[in-house]
Amino acid sequence: MPEFLVLGLPVHISDNYLNCVQEKIQRREGTHIVTINSEMAMQAQNNAELASVIRASELVIPDGSGVVLFLRSQGIIVNRCPGIELAEAVVKFASEAGHQVFLIGGAPEIPKTVASKWGEKFPNLEVVGIWDGYFNPEQEQKLCQELQSSQPQIILVGLGVPRQEFWIRDHRYLCPEAIWIGVGGSFDIWSGLKNRAPRWLRDHHLEWVYRLYKEPWRARRMLALPHFVLAVTWQVISKLIGRGDAKTSV
Repeated sequence: MPEFLVLGLPVHISDNYLNCVQEKIQRREGTHIVTINSEMAMQAQNNAELASVIRASELVIPDGSGVVLFLRSQGIIVNRCPGIELAEAVVKFASEAGHQVFLIGGAPEIPKTVASKWGEKFPNLEVVGIWDGYFNPEQEQKLCQELQSSQPQIILVGLGVPRQEFWIRDHRYLCPEAIWIGVGGSFDIWSGLKNRAPRWLRDHHLEWVYRLYKEPWRARRMLALPHFVLAVTWQVISKLIGRGDAKTSV
């Protein structure tokens, strides 16, 4: 699959990411899916461990508007693929194809609520594990035992960045043929605890405005977007003067 480097991080280019995931499931091709946005890209600039995990992931999709707009500015035809929408589409596919799903993350009771709502929406869905994100070492050992014994095909991990990426890296050996997706705070949305931005804002790459309105404490985190713009601008300038590492590989 073609990829393009954004601040030294690979972003895989596809016109249908869901099909890519479905093929990997059917081939039992163990995969770590990272949904990258400007904030994660900037975190990785200061966190070599996170950058290493992203580079090692089999599928990195453009979740954030900043990433997508930068790619388009470089002539790369790609649409934004919100991780929350891809993950739910994968769950729908699992319910139709008879694949099992395991949920990890969120506050206590939140993943149970998600499983209940999905049970109504996808009657044939089989959720074989439900864990919130507040487990101690002893509970984590039990969680790992459940994963290893159940061998689900799809594992959604919502522990926040970068914890979920590190957790997937360290534990995917338990289910080597599974699709592991880091879903951040998606459990809060799926459970109904929080709402996404209206569609028209999402379609115009303004979802961050809604998040800032609803959660003003995110203001400092939102600074990642202008920092990202400056960083990718320098990447382009560096490339033009022969010092950059941006490249496309096919």
